[in-house]
Order: sequence, then C-alpha cells, then structure tokens
Amino acid sequence: MTTWTITPEGPGSPVAAALWRAYYTEVSDRWYLRHEGRRTDPAELERAITARPGSELAAPTGRLLVARYDGVPAGSAGVRLLDAATAELTRVFVHEGLRGLGGAALLVAAAEDAARALGAGRMVLDTRTDLVEARALYARLGYTEGEPHNDDVYAEHWFRKDLVN
Repeated sequence: MTTWTITPEGPGSPVAAALWRAYYTEVSDRWYLRHEGRRTDPAELERAITARPGSELAAPTGRLLVARYDGVPAGSAGVRLLDAATAELTRVFVHEGLRGLGGAALLVAAAEDAARALGAGRMVLDTRTDLVEARALYARLGYTEGEPHNDDVYAEHWFRKDLVN
C-alpha cells in the first residue's frame, strides 16, 4: 500500500532545496507564460531561488513540512508566524505526477497543526488567479477569500481560516 508521510524538514536541507526549486520553477514559469509568453530565464530563476532560501520557515517561528509518497519527497508546505496570533501558509506544492492523491490536503492539515503549535489562531495565505488548483484546494479546506493581508506584487487572492481545535 502506498502511503503519505509528512515530517518537518530544515529549510536548508537538500530535500527542501529540491522541492523549493521545483515549486518555484513551476509557479514562475506559469506567471511568465501567462504575462510574457515565455518560461523563466534560467539565470533569473537562480537569482530568485538564491534570494529566497526559506529561512523564515525555520524554528522557532516557522516550520517547513515535507510530504513523502512511499518514502520519496513529493511536496512541501511552509508556515511562518506573522504575529502572535496569525500564521501564513506558503510554498504548498506537490509534484505534478502525484497530484490528486490527497497529498496537498494532508500537507495543509499538517501546516494547520504546526501553526496551532506555534500559537496561531488563524492562518492566512495569498495566491494568484492562474493557480486555480490551489484556490480550489483552499476553498475545499474551509479557507475563505477576503481582503489583502500583504502587498505582495504577485498576490491576487487572499484567504484566511480560523484555526479551532
């Protein structure tokens, strides 16, 4: 039987770096294809990945979670505290060939548990219009769309969910 496992991982680990690269490549390519009709320039991709290594997802105020499918790294989700009561969900990703098998919902649930453990009573996130799969996932998991909570230039939709035990 094939199973999912989700465990914390250091943001600087080779597994985390590989998943960040896969995630960022996909969302960057989708943005550039939508807006400029091209994929991300490799040098630009390297600069962006290097500039955002994920250190905000390290303890004590953050967590990076890695999903493994039959022991193979398959996806990730990050949580970081924005303030004492609010956590942000970020970098939710599952490799394309493993989507539709329940891993993303398990990652989000684990991220919610991590946010609660950090003391957060609510989770917020942002996403883009073209990431329709993500928006559908968040709505299905009880997130509601609302007002912006940040000024990220790439954010087009903002979601939130109260975390109750």
